[in-house]
Amino acid sequence: MSREVKLNELTALLETATYPLSVATARQEFEDVRLVYADGTEPLAAVLDRVEDEQFDSPDEAQSSIYNSIPAEGVGEPGQSGGGG
Repeated sequence: MSREVKLNELTALLETATYPLSVATARQEFEDVRLVYADGTEPLAAVLDRVEDEQFDSPDEAQSSIYNSIPAEGVGEPGQSGGGG
């Protein structure tokens, strides 16, 4: 059975692992996790396939690498920006 994890819950999930953590081990450990995006879901293993790192030294490093590998469409509504107009 797969677990669905929202992006704001990713940190808590990553903190359950032991570090340093190889990306290959992360794929195995979280193979049942699907990330819930603004526009759908994606297996965490698929996101990890796009990560260029081979190892994470901390949950923060893992989260940063994963966020950098998430499609922009998954993070927010189309056309949103962080600045005022």
